Amino acid sequence: MLVSIVIPCYNSEQTIGKVVDLAVAEFEKLENYDCEFVLVNDFSRDHTWDAIETLAQRYPNVKGINLAKNFGQHNAIMAGLNYTEGDLILGMDDDMQNHPSQIPQFLNKMEEGFDIVFGVFKQRKFSVMKNITGAVSRFLLWHLLERPKHIQMSSFWCCRRYVRDEVVKYDGYNTFLQVLFFRTTHNIANIEIEHYAREVGESNYNFRRGLKLFLSCLNFTVIPLRLATIFGTLFSAAGFVGALVVLIRKIVNPSIAIGWSSLMCAMLVLFGISFLMLGIIGEYIGKLMLNINKTPQYVIRSTANLDKEKKEETDD
Repeated sequence: MLVSIVIPCYNSEQTIGKVVDLAVAEFEKLENYDCEFVLVNDFSRDHTWDAIETLAQRYPNVKGINLAKNFGQHNAIMAGLNYTEGDLILGMDDDMQNHPSQIPQFLNKMEEGFDIVFGVFKQRKFSVMKNITGAVSRFLLWHLLERPKHIQMSSFWCCRRYVRDEVVKYDGYNTFLQVLFFRTTHNIANIEIEHYAREVGESNYNFRRGLKLFLSCLNFTVIPLRLATIFGTLFSAAGFVGALVVLIRKIVNPSIAIGWSSLMCAMLVLFGISFLMLGIIGEYIGKLMLNINKTPQYVIRSTANLDKEKKEETDD
């Protein structure tokens, strides 16, 4: 059985070769499994593409895709998915934190009949700030997205071919890969895996990138819009009740003074909520405009070890 390993690469010239070498070594130990690699260079600032071309020359089962600009991790994975041929597709990172030694666990779990398997880290070896922001993001996504409640998602996953075939049908600009998985199937499992420390450099995910990825989930849920309706109803009702209270107090005690400070506080709260909801609506409208204008998920500048005829056939 062929397993396609898709790896989005960004500033990983010092690690991507080791990832591929270790993964190849793991598959040499496995019976009935072969592997191919689809390495996607997401416009790295170092010599990552040179490293990928070197790997493509060394290994005939390594395919390289060089994107014309930085499209983000999930869009880079979508680019790679379009060129996979395996019965199983495995996604992992390029920084050695998703360690190739964990691959057999995914394959063993898939043999139980699951469509998707996510690796859950026993101990997350991120910075304190990334752990905090990650926990907040997971909590919000847990309530915003339709998914099996017992499932945790991660960037280390394995899926079946038919799931990949459904996922690549999505042509929107803002991609959130795990959400596309949840739209396809709920026959999903988690496995516990080791999370290795980063060997080189720091995480490429800063606050801006993380926020952009989080906001991309708005493509797949209308819950924030429903919350806007609920907040609007609640604050309108509260304002009506407050007006009645003020009116009754004024009738009972005409000499009572109406507080300027309380009025300003109420206005600040109400206007703050209003602008927040307008921002959410604007985010939806902006994403609609990007999709209507056919903003590309990715643009391929060059490739390595990709059959030209197959590439043209896929583009058609």
